[in-house]
Amino acid sequence: MTSARTRAWIVGTIAIIVSIVVFLVPFVFVILQASKAPADASTLAFSWPTHWQFFANLRAVLQTNDGIIWRAFFNSAILTVTSVTITVVLAAMAGYVLARRKSKWNAAVNFFVLAGLIVPPAVVPTIWVLQRLRLFGTLPGMILIEATFGLSFSILLFRAFVGNIPRELDEAAVLDGAGPLRLFFRVVLPLLRPVVVTVIVVQAVFVFNDFAGPLYFLPGNENATVQLTLFTFQGQNISYYNLLFMDILLITIPPLIAYIFSNRQIVAGLTSGAIKG
Repeated sequence: MTSARTRAWIVGTIAIIVSIVVFLVPFVFVILQASKAPADASTLAFSWPTHWQFFANLRAVLQTNDGIIWRAFFNSAILTVTSVTITVVLAAMAGYVLARRKSKWNAAVNFFVLAGLIVPPAVVPTIWVLQRLRLFGTLPGMILIEATFGLSFSILLFRAFVGNIPRELDEAAVLDGAGPLRLFFRVVLPLLRPVVVTVIVVQAVFVFNDFAGPLYFLPGNENATVQLTLFTFQGQNISYYNLLFMDILLITIPPLIAYIFSNRQIVAGLTSGAIKG
């Protein structure tokens, strides 16, 4: 028993040390660079700032380019909330149907769902489609793209979770006169809360941190997202590393808060379909 406790203590200590090195050290590095003067930050040294100007750098970032960071946060919020909402609703419905109704089409549907995780996105054809739909360079077009990118992963989670819900609940609701929509939204969807929270947090962090998508499909300062504001402080000839790291710090805070308050729900949703499904 003592040996097992000692082993568990050693493993726990190693895990804490690794977590500190992997997560906290880079975060401290970002804070230190964001607090330095331009010349001091340009060395990119892991050192204490010679002159603290954290709030001066914060004010400069918030005012740069007529306050583009505020517009970028608004655009990212609209993009994240809308695309995640579409992903959750469509993925929950698709996962429920795939788990409950077995047909000859299930194999083909499962193939395309898995293909969505494996096949990389085709940038040029997607731009061509968006241009034909007159959605290229617009938030609605980017919302559809982000929702589509997140469907495969979300469908797999919902399908696995629905497999753990007894079919008797569906049958009882049908006997009580519930139609398909009422059955799903009033009976099944409330039971999917753990995986819904998981999908919301994971997809929200993915969409909010997406850099390549807005870079390809959402050009222009009017539709800039928070990740694209990084270009504002770094160019070919000159880079303001203190402002760049301050911008990185501001971008990091929302996903970090979402993870801190939802980490247990994320684990519960990801492991819910481990036994069945």
